[in-house]
Amino acid sequence: MTKNTKPKKVLILGSGGLRIGQAGEFDYSGSQAIKAMKEEGVKTVLINPNIATIQTSEDMADKVFFLPVTAEFVEKIIKDEKIDSILLAFGGQTALNVGLELYRSGFLKKSRVQVLGTSPETILETEDRDAFVKKLDEIDVLTPVSQAVETIKDGLAAGKEIGFPIMIRSAYSLGGQGSKRCVDVKDLKKSLEVALSNSPQVLVEEYLEGWKEIEYEVVRDKYDNCITVCNMENFDPMGIHTGESIVVAPSQTLNNHEYHFLREIATRTIRHLGVVGECNIQYAFNPKNGDYRVIEVNARLSRSSALASKATGYPLAFVAAKLALGYGLTEVENSITKVTKSCFEPALDYIVVKVPRWDLKKFKASDRRIGTEMKSVGEIMAIGRTFEEALQKALRMLNIGVEGLVLNDLKIEDYKEQISNPTETRVFAIAEAFDRGMSIDEIHDLSKIDKWFLAKCQNIIEVKKELKSKGLEKESVLRAKRLGFSDVQIGELLSKHHLEIRKYRHKNSIR
Repeated sequence: MTKNTKPKKVLILGSGGLRIGQAGEFDYSGSQAIKAMKEEGVKTVLINPNIATIQTSEDMADKVFFLPVTAEFVEKIIKDEKIDSILLAFGGQTALNVGLELYRSGFLKKSRVQVLGTSPETILETEDRDAFVKKLDEIDVLTPVSQAVETIKDGLAAGKEIGFPIMIRSAYSLGGQGSKRCVDVKDLKKSLEVALSNSPQVLVEEYLEGWKEIEYEVVRDKYDNCITVCNMENFDPMGIHTGESIVVAPSQTLNNHEYHFLREIATRTIRHLGVVGECNIQYAFNPKNGDYRVIEVNARLSRSSALASKATGYPLAFVAAKLALGYGLTEVENSITKVTKSCFEPALDYIVVKVPRWDLKKFKASDRRIGTEMKSVGEIMAIGRTFEEALQKALRMLNIGVEGLVLNDLKIEDYKEQISNPTETRVFAIAEAFDRGMSIDEIHDLSKIDKWFLAKCQNIIEVKKELKSKGLEKESVLRAKRLGFSDVQIGELLSKHHLEIRKYRHKNSIR
């Protein structure tokens, strides 16, 4: 660590109240940041109105203010507490927006408050859609054909120039708020009215239908050391928000060349932007010809960061906080392994699957279709040796009354419609389609979901049929357990109690 002036008192901006797109994952990152600061002997002050969080617990921050995370309250705390440094990247989009507001107004400079980690200038370049595109153009990194607009008139002109269908995205927003796929001028005008009411700037861009959505979690220190902690792949193609999609880590359908090609672009992009700490980069990737687009970079801890951290065991938020203090990756101990430094990239010999949880049935007037805006209120992470096992475990733990992908009480008659125009039960509609005899190619044509994932779902259906035809037979039960079938599922299929299945497994050393 260089002779940086260590801060005496750091203000950590929490994520505020729970809402869609911003929930427990930011409590996790903020808590880790507080632990990292306290380990270095730095006094911590936290602002967060949500009392039901770990970071507001009595033994965490030295001082907690249960106040809204707004510029007005943050300014008052900085003055009253004589804050000398501030962390913006650990409270989600709310904290980031407040920090940028204080930076733009000149308050941080006037108060001599140092922003730790990624600079406000870099954050602005990632949040301002127009500036982001221009910045990546400097290093020949591809982004979608787009125009940043601030009025409906300019937005309509951009839409006509780019050509329909198009995608619009709001700047400085969370959970895809204000984003939408538009098919004509009327649709675009209505969507622009909504988007511009929530954000001062909207990006009108080409719609990359059927492309894969890939994410990389990258960490960089101030010495320009850079590592990739984890990469993830969405089960659903572009057009479904990553918070609405099943996510798989590590990616399963990229070959070695594609993986390293996107990894190199990620590290080159982060270095050019000058991020210090952790960030998330999202790609659209064309599986037919290897073309790509960088969709966005989040220069902060995100939902994906929390997933990557838990999936790999790499303490992303803790390490990012240490890097913000001026440490290098070669100097920060991995607090999980205790024997390696944080410059070592994790290697996974298992598969992690994240499945979103929705509660749309509570709101009778709500649109059940899922798309570019987040509607999910939570998520489940499951670990398995195979994709099938992890998927079934995750679905089982959603607590929505299902035991896995198959053998549920769900009745889905409009399965083709749900596959082509997805709802929260799309994955079960896929299972229904296979049960009704549809092929992988037919389902792929409707959904654009990669055939590898569809083949894995079909495996589960085939094992269900095998169990039903062969009964309680050792090889069939063993294969079913490898694909994540629970004893309850097997018992229901064979009209036996789950304890009877368990007893049979133990007798035959299937554990």
